[in-house]
Order: sequence, then C-alpha cells, then structure tokens
Amino acid sequence: MNTLKLGLVQAGFFIFALFSASVLAAGAGTVTHLSGTLSVQRPDGSVRILSQKSEVNPGDVLTTQRDSYAQINFTDGSSMTMRPNTQLRIEQYRFVQDRPQEDNSFLRLIKGGLRTVTGLVGKRGNQDAYKIGANTATIGIRGSSGDTVDCSQCTEGDDTPACKRGNSTYHHTYTGTYIMQNEGGDQIIGEGQFGYARDAKTPPVLLPGDPGLNLGELPFTLGVGGGGGGPGGECVVR
Repeated sequence: MNTLKLGLVQAGFFIFALFSASVLAAGAGTVTHLSGTLSVQRPDGSVRILSQKSEVNPGDVLTTQRDSYAQINFTDGSSMTMRPNTQLRIEQYRFVQDRPQEDNSFLRLIKGGLRTVTGLVGKRGNQDAYKIGANTATIGIRGSSGDTVDCSQCTEGDDTPACKRGNSTYHHTYTGTYIMQNEGGDQIIGEGQFGYARDAKTPPVLLPGDPGLNLGELPFTLGVGGGGGGPGGECVVR
C-alpha cells in the first residue's frame, strides 16, 4: 500500500473513531419539564441543580425535592416523570440508531415514584433491554406506560403516595404489560392492574385494585411546566 492510500485509510479510521466517540458521549436524555427542584450528582461526585434543557447521562443520580416534579425525555423516545422526594440512578443507557442489538436501559429507583413511557429500547431488539430496578423487584417491559413506586426508603416528610405502606414495591400498568421479577418469581401486570412485591424473596402478586396509591395525573400530562434558572442553566452546588 502506497503512502497516499495508507494516509487515507488512517484518516478514515480516525474520523470513524471520532464519530463513534461522539455517539457514545452524547447525553442519554434531556429535562423537558420541571416544577420545583431537580438535582444531579454526577459520577465524579459533583452536584448540580438542573433546569429545562439540562442533559442527563449514565451514572447520574437524580433527586427531586418536596413538591417537585421532573420529566426527562430519552434519546430513544422514552420518557419518565419523577414524583416528589424521588431518587433515581441511571445505571446504564445506550441507544444508537443503527445498532439495536446494543440497546440497553436500566434505571435504578432508589426511592419514590416515577411514571414511564417506553421508547425503542426493548421494542426493536431484545425486550429485556429496558428495566427499572427497585429494592424488592425489577420491572421489565412488555408494554408502553406505567407507574412504579418504591417505598423501602421513605423518610419523614416524604409525600410519595405509598410511603406509609411499608418496605415494598408497587407497579401500575396503563398500557401494554409489564413484568415484575425478584428472587421469588415473576408476575405479569396487564393493563389496569396493580402489582406488588413485599420484599426481594417473596413472589410478586397482583392486587385486587388500587391499594391506596392514588397516583392520579401528573402536572406534565398536557405538557405544562416551568423551568428553573432559565433554559439549559445549571447551578453547581459547592
């Protein structure tokens, strides 16, 4: 191979590497609606207050304060709305348009509740690529929208609807089906049904109806919400 051809090949590899790095470095999602306070602890330990148009990334721990709601849209078309006093870690997230076999989304619900609407991850390739992890169960998708509530780490002042219901995980499916799994077994949760996992070793079960979660509508159902600190602004907590 002559010097010119070798140079062109090397340049091609360099451009491809830059493109691949930019794809992998792209944000997982964006804050689209915010009412109240949403903070993030980055993997490097820094803490910031987020606003509308702020990016979130794998490894981020997101926390809403009392009376605060935050909606985040992900690059695969999925979204989640965090309820007040909710903490969640984006454990894993990978979505590249032309690599469906590499799709992966794992959200770790540490405490509180969130409503999710699924996107392409889990639908165009491996259906187990999208999961929500809670303290007593893991929620997988076979559907498109639902509410998940983890009550295991409630503290005084939490106004999450299920916080007085003990150390447990609940899920309510709106459309499609979800599957709740833990060490004890698994349970399919169809449209309109409520699932319940008492602890990590007791098999999840279906409940006869709403156990008193009273999840209701969210402030962003119609796309209503204000931003804090101006579009895209972030404040570093020192």
